[in-house]
Amino acid sequence: MTNIFLTGYRATGKTTVANQVATALSMESIDADVFLEQQAGLTIAEIFAAEGEIGFRDRESAIVKQLAAREQLVVALGGGAILREENRQALQGRGITIWLTASAETIFERMSTDPLTGQRRPNLTNTGGLAEVRELLQQRDPLYQAAADFSVDTEELSPAEVASRIVELVRG
Repeated sequence: MTNIFLTGYRATGKTTVANQVATALSMESIDADVFLEQQAGLTIAEIFAAEGEIGFRDRESAIVKQLAAREQLVVALGGGAILREENRQALQGRGITIWLTASAETIFERMSTDPLTGQRRPNLTNTGGLAEVRELLQQRDPLYQAAADFSVDTEELSPAEVASRIVELVRG
């Protein structure tokens, strides 16, 4: 089995689903953002504060390349990893990329009820909130779509149901 990369906006379930898919397929699961934080010894919010978004994205690109070079991984990519062409290229031929989708409203609701999101993730625009989610989805959706081999709508599904669909896609 090759690598499986889960992409999509934050709060679409990438980390939770990656863990469940990895268990089902006897693979290792890695959250790229957590891996980045462990290597940096800083939270993403701290990296943004100290180095700005460009500094963070540089670190993220190094992590994407490192993880894409490995085997037998289910990787929950950061929501913005898809922004850089070099990251999209690093994933090509290294596994299956699956885009987890949800509406802006659902994403914002999930983010609002996740205590870690606010602590670890900075706003990426001046607007923040639902307006930010809508704006960034509009920018990113074409990139997610272009990079993905498959997509799974997480809107009405539990993480277990999403993981089950992904296992079916991978085995199919």
